[in-house]
Amino acid sequence: MNDQLKGLLITLFGVLCIVPDSLFVRLIDAPALTVAFWRALLVGLLIGVGLLVWRGAAPFRAFLGTGWPALVYIIAMGASGVLFVLAVSLTSVANVVFIIASLPVFAAVFSRVALGERLSLRMYLTMAAVLPGLAVIAYGSGETANAALAGDLLALATSAIFAAGLTAVRLVRRVSMVPGVALGYLLGALVILAWAQPFSVPSDQAPLVAMHAGLILGSSVLLALGPRYITSAEVGLLILLESVFAPLLAWYFVGEDPGAYALTGGAVVIGALFLSNLVVLVRRKRDPAPGRPARPTPH
Repeated sequence: MNDQLKGLLITLFGVLCIVPDSLFVRLIDAPALTVAFWRALLVGLLIGVGLLVWRGAAPFRAFLGTGWPALVYIIAMGASGVLFVLAVSLTSVANVVFIIASLPVFAAVFSRVALGERLSLRMYLTMAAVLPGLAVIAYGSGETANAALAGDLLALATSAIFAAGLTAVRLVRRVSMVPGVALGYLLGALVILAWAQPFSVPSDQAPLVAMHAGLILGSSVLLALGPRYITSAEVGLLILLESVFAPLLAWYFVGEDPGAYALTGGAVVIGALFLSNLVVLVRRKRDPAPGRPARPTPH
């Protein structure tokens, strides 16, 4: 198996692991902050302990040695993980995943402001398409069952905060960010502990909580490994699968109709990002250059 196929398969399975994330938030019978607490604590502990056993403390020292980029990334991971769960609890799954798909737009803007990078014509056109799509989704929140503007705004904040974290760590690309995922999740769990009710989860829900954490863990590991072998444009195209399948799962299993506005706005957002990534991919096929590794999704 060549590296290209290996990277595609690893990344694909990583994306498939993250697809049911929002559905589990719906299925677990517990307050949103309680779900967020267990999700963050279990995944943070599993990744952290796994790293310590496999590599020792060296990855953590290297990561923390980067200084403020590490701090920004930790805060971004912790905050986005908690806000994602709260967003799903307040608005429709479709709204959340379609809005969070706008992350590359935020990342481009932050890179322009913080790193001085020029925005390409492709990105300007992408933004011109994504913003109206987000507006349609937000407008529909007042018309669609299970959708609310408060949750939409939290999803938007999740996308922006995680994009800020990715922008910071672009200054230290050679250092693995996986320790930051563990530390960020653990920080998020610690911050919300005072408001969560960890032991209010019914015992029959424990298997769902464990499965939820296991899938997030699998996704975090696979999405850290797969992008080493393929370009970021290919990763971006595969990650869009979550935005397609997550609403369908919620529709099938819990009867959550995304509504016409979310589907229309989501189609605009996903379509624009798909074409944008496709353009990059075609250009790189013509003029091969090493792709930058992608980072874990904001979950």
